Amino acid sequence: MTLNPDLIRARCAEIDASLSRLEALRSLSRETFLSNQDTLDVACYRLLIAIEAALAICFHVSAKQLHRVPDEYAGCFSSLEQAGLIAPDLSTRLQQMARFRNLLVHVYWKIDYGQIYDIIATRLDDLRSFRTTMVGLI
Repeated sequence: MTLNPDLIRARCAEIDASLSRLEALRSLSRETFLSNQDTLDVACYRLLIAIEAALAICFHVSAKQLHRVPDEYAGCFSSLEQAGLIAPDLSTRLQQMARFRNLLVHVYWKIDYGQIYDIIATRLDDLRSFRTTMVGLI
């Protein structure tokens, strides 16, 4: 089965749009970031969209190229690593992001906004690297 380039491009566009919004928040100090609820809401939503888009790509590639669908979100990135499609270190970081996605969705009342700030400050390139790698498959 072949990959759907339109699906991959559309999800990559969602990652790009979210990363653009998140990168704009990098200029804020931690204190300013944490003191503005609207900023926190935008950050959480855009991070969730970027992670969801990466997961959608991951599951699509896994289903079409590896002919299997992992049981859990983090496991999807592990499957791509085992197939040699993404680097082990990137897989590990994306697995952590997938688990963080579960907190955003299912345990939203316990979100550590300081952790959101740290992800925006240091981990957005992981999503960008994944996006670039997946575009290279089509």
